[in-house]
Amino acid sequence: MQPLLQLIALAVFPLTAFAIDASVKPNIIFILSDDLAQGDVGCYGQKLIQTPRLDRMAAEGVRYNQAYAGTSVCAPSRSSLMTGLDMGHCPIRANREVQPEGQMPLPAATVTVAQLLKQAGYATACTGKWGMGMFDTSGSPFKKGFDRFFGYNCQRHAHSYFPTYTNARLSPIGLMNSSSRISPG
Repeated sequence: MQPLLQLIALAVFPLTAFAIDASVKPNIIFILSDDLAQGDVGCYGQKLIQTPRLDRMAAEGVRYNQAYAGTSVCAPSRSSLMTGLDMGHCPIRANREVQPEGQMPLPAATVTVAQLLKQAGYATACTGKWGMGMFDTSGSPFKKGFDRFFGYNCQRHAHSYFPTYTNARLSPIGLMNSSSRISPG
């Protein structure tokens, strides 16, 4: 098992030993935001932008004041987090597009933290920007341990201020854009 993945597993799974009932697992909500700095959230000192729900989650949960991003680029950073691999070993090292839409997928043999959580009996979901393989590839979020997915499978599409669609499960959903509904595709 990859070193960072082992560290994540060691940090997460022992928490179940402290539960009153051994069958109760702690809820895990991990928020990764590509362009959000620590000072942009109220619980870390932001005064202008209110983030009450994130602040409450931070107050009731665990806050990490030091972290490591695998790299400064979108898909490789998410890939490093999901696989526990550093950039020297991670298969996604750049935002490489695959035409007509999508990015280079995670290889089938690459294990993610979501797959480990599934093996431990967790229900899993991913929302937001994936960018590590379209649904018909080995890097699909559904092939990498997620039960549910709602978001942007192609990260290029997510970069638009007014995207025309997002994905729920395997189907695109048209989004509202200004005053008119835009259909997917």
